[in-house]
Amino acid sequence: MFSCNQSARAFLSRREMLSRCAGGFGAVALSSLFPEKVLGSLSPAAANPLATRSSHYAGKVKNVIFLYMDGGPSQVDTFDPKPRLTAEHGQPFGLKMEPTQFNSNGNTLASPWEFKQYGQSGIPVSSLFPCVAQCVDDLAIVRSMTSDFSEHTNANYFLHTGSGLQGRPSMGAWMGYGLGTENADLPGFVVLNGGLIPPGGLDNFNSGFLPASFQGSVFKPGVEPVSNIRPTEAQAEQQMRKLALMRKLDNRLLQREGMLDQLESSIMNAELAFRMQAAVPELMDTTGESAALKRMYGFEAPMPQTRVFAQQCLQARRLVERGVRFVELTCPNAGGDRWDQHGKLTEGHENNARAVDQPIAGLLKDLKSCGLWESTLVVWSGEFGRTPFAQGKDGRDHNPFGFSIWLAGGGIKGGTIFGATDEYGYKAVENPLKIHDLHATMLHLLGMDHTKLTFRYSGRDMRLTDVHGELIHGILS
Repeated sequence: MFSCNQSARAFLSRREMLSRCAGGFGAVALSSLFPEKVLGSLSPAAANPLATRSSHYAGKVKNVIFLYMDGGPSQVDTFDPKPRLTAEHGQPFGLKMEPTQFNSNGNTLASPWEFKQYGQSGIPVSSLFPCVAQCVDDLAIVRSMTSDFSEHTNANYFLHTGSGLQGRPSMGAWMGYGLGTENADLPGFVVLNGGLIPPGGLDNFNSGFLPASFQGSVFKPGVEPVSNIRPTEAQAEQQMRKLALMRKLDNRLLQREGMLDQLESSIMNAELAFRMQAAVPELMDTTGESAALKRMYGFEAPMPQTRVFAQQCLQARRLVERGVRFVELTCPNAGGDRWDQHGKLTEGHENNARAVDQPIAGLLKDLKSCGLWESTLVVWSGEFGRTPFAQGKDGRDHNPFGFSIWLAGGGIKGGTIFGATDEYGYKAVENPLKIHDLHATMLHLLGMDHTKLTFRYSGRDMRLTDVHGELIHGILS
């Protein structure tokens, strides 16, 4: 709002208001620790950076579950069968080989697994995924994804942040920044750590230049599913005294220095952690879930890693049920080296598939049965694929030139195949896509235009998709 005698806006920004009112900030922080949120005249956005925000337009979904397949599953052994590999198994590879990570390239390597057609769509799926295959009519399988990087760390940053460089905000942070969360007692971006943090570390889940409140909260595995949420103090009174001292010290610093994002976000995160101590135990307590449902997820599976991922998948459903915007699942340690089989392809891929197949199918079926299907987007992806020729005798090297991912849930056209690789499954030749296109499509389904979701940093308007990204119209319903 401007007046005739003013060249500056009359309304204060959130930071300006808090800076001028720093003397009362401790009281504002204290009030958020109580069930009665006595926030006076503060707007929800000013009181809580994770407060729900309006989208650019009506989105098809409210939440995202990202099933991250760490290491790079082989497209030609999962969702992209290539008969020519079988016909030329053991022969010199029929196309020019690009430089690979280790350059110990062998001959053409056929898939050890049989492909069969499933569902009304007749989409072929390998025997690695007998349970997911039963849900194939719900999947949109993209066979033409590509990456700009063939090394794990850079490819992981690219997949998670849209940039191969360290330090950019993760897609979960961007979605929280754009839409906030629907549950003030839980983070907007949760990572369910199955036991393997990917190469690149926690920066895959970071907030980068966005306010620190939007970074991913990693829930550690263990006997207690979130052991890092428990209070360390023996008595509640001791914890409250610590919190009071923290508010006093924070208030002094705010009065001296003014508003700082690091401090502001630290205060918000500490308050959120306090509320989570009450919310998380109920969230993670699955005793109220039926025995039949837990069996469907794989809680009674003979393989321990299957049971771990089953718990993660059920927790993911419970998180989105409670309004958490973005949930990422990392893989359990099934032996070998993630999905990164440079050798012992058969053993490694079978162990990894056995760990995740039944829980993923259980998640898809459960989302349907409990009414969350249309409001949830599920994405399955690794950071790249694998070569159709051998590394050594029985492995596959990294392949960023064409690999498979799939999407399911609200706004997705199930029973769909989009794009194609060449007859060897080496490079995308039909509708090749970049990770930016995946990010643009995910944001679109949440109701956000990826070109308008920006944050001013270092003199330019930054966005998740940089200056790239097109919607994958062929998979949208």
